[in-house]
Amino acid sequence: MKQTKHFRARLMKGVGANIVILGMVSLFTDLGSQMVFPLIPLFLTTTLGASMFVVGLVEGSAETVASLLKVFSGYWSDKIKRRKPFILAGYGLSSLAKPLFAFAGTWQAVFGIRIVERVGKGIRSAPRDAIIAESCDKDVRGKAYGIHRAMDGTGSLLGAALAFLLLFSLGYRDVFLLASIPSLIAVLLIIFVKEEKNKTLQPITNTKKSIRISFKSLTPQLRYFTIVATIFALGNFGYAFLMIRALDIGLSDHIALLLYIIFYIIYTIFTIPAGIISDKIGRKPVIGIGYVLFGLTSLGLIFVSSLSQIIWVFVLYGVFYAMIDGAQRAFVVDLSPPDLKATALGTFHTATGLAATPAGGIAGLLWGMISPETAFTYGFVLSLVAAASLLKLKI
Repeated sequence: MKQTKHFRARLMKGVGANIVILGMVSLFTDLGSQMVFPLIPLFLTTTLGASMFVVGLVEGSAETVASLLKVFSGYWSDKIKRRKPFILAGYGLSSLAKPLFAFAGTWQAVFGIRIVERVGKGIRSAPRDAIIAESCDKDVRGKAYGIHRAMDGTGSLLGAALAFLLLFSLGYRDVFLLASIPSLIAVLLIIFVKEEKNKTLQPITNTKKSIRISFKSLTPQLRYFTIVATIFALGNFGYAFLMIRALDIGLSDHIALLLYIIFYIIYTIFTIPAGIISDKIGRKPVIGIGYVLFGLTSLGLIFVSSLSQIIWVFVLYGVFYAMIDGAQRAFVVDLSPPDLKATALGTFHTATGLAATPAGGIAGLLWGMISPETAFTYGFVLSLVAAASLLKLKI
């Protein structure tokens, strides 16, 4: 018992209550989200008869629309010195959208609802990531993001596991309806988030400080890293292609969903250690290793032909995702001006998110017009280009 308390105290050293609360918000949100999202590519292809190009288009376009909003929500959050209203509005919109998937009869309807849900993410992401940075000591920033992402991953794991179990007795649409319950709990938890006193709404004294001027204030290192991360994002085809690959080699929907759960187990286990390591040795090597691991994941997907082989690919994908998810956010904050954290995070998320549509579309076209192996080769090449480019970043 004493050892457990000691470990908990060491883990939470320098980490404020907001991070735990926002972690719980993300946990319940992703519990609901992952009852829906891993089923969407399966729902599109098996129930609605959509093509792989449509799968890539739906996933990529949704992320792109969300990303367009992240830079503006981040900028306005910095400008008015508030985070919580954006967080509440964003999570609220996403929660309202999730049960609507149950009523979708065409892939176009799924496309529209997915975009609405991601708009909520676009509104909340940069202000939430900024308040995390403001709620911890500077020297444990990687750990703080790691804790938040681990709680997020725990919710994703529980949601995917629930979807897996419920799919045995319920259809896709019933599962989509049930997903609204944890999502609403998440919105209620936001009430307990507390902004620092100097973050409360104040009159804007510098009205001439436009979003263009804010962009110009970002450091050259941050701009370069954003370009590198965007190159990587162009090849990051996403988990939907891993799941469809599982179906492609003859596995069932339930096995594909079980593999997705394995991915999130690995991600959740490794994300806090990855954040702590990035605090100690730096963000750059951790992110670079993550990029290389994605390249190896892509390479593995080219050659898999059985369940025993593809399990290891999903494990590798989980480690890769843990390496970059929190570290990239912490690195952006490290490289940004102190008064433009949300603007910097929003700019980063927007740039990388805008790459999601071409990434999904290109991978989908390569899959459909040539072969799945060509799509994964594309991801492999761009991941290595990004990793090599990252080495040239001087910090």
